[in-house]
Amino acid sequence: MLETSLRPDHANAYRLGGLGLIISVGVILTALGFEYLGGYAPCPLCLIQRYAFYAGIPLTFLAMALVAERNRIAALLFFAVGLGYLANAGLASYHAGVEWHFWPGPDTCTAAQALPANPADLLKGLESARVVRCDEATWRLFGLSFAGWNALISLALFAISLQAAFAAKAPD
Repeated sequence: MLETSLRPDHANAYRLGGLGLIISVGVILTALGFEYLGGYAPCPLCLIQRYAFYAGIPLTFLAMALVAERNRIAALLFFAVGLGYLANAGLASYHAGVEWHFWPGPDTCTAAQALPANPADLLKGLESARVVRCDEATWRLFGLSFAGWNALISLALFAISLQAAFAAKAPD
């Protein structure tokens, strides 16, 4: 049987990082599946919420690779990923509030588009326009929309990343 070169606390950081990585990849694959297989077009706020995952996945992988040799850098990376997920949870909560009409959303995805003055341009615009509004939830499960679920998952990923950071930084 092979012995691992990781100390128990570093092994814990590695396991937590792996858990966060699996969840992050699963969330992105689910979002892309709903978009491309399910036909749910994302609004601009939904697309912005994916950035935390697009950055968090490779950074988590890099942190896991550095846990044994460069534990301080790994801890810093896990911490940065956690802050990204915390910011994402805030953005997703804002988006969920827009969907529930607690506050107005950005003009770019909740306001009506300006109509062209020329009727021919209006017809051309109607043929090509596909506006996805941020203030209308297209799907809900147990009362939560995509944004609501993203807020909860991002908070969980923040907690996992923070635990991984503390485990990776454990004194030598």
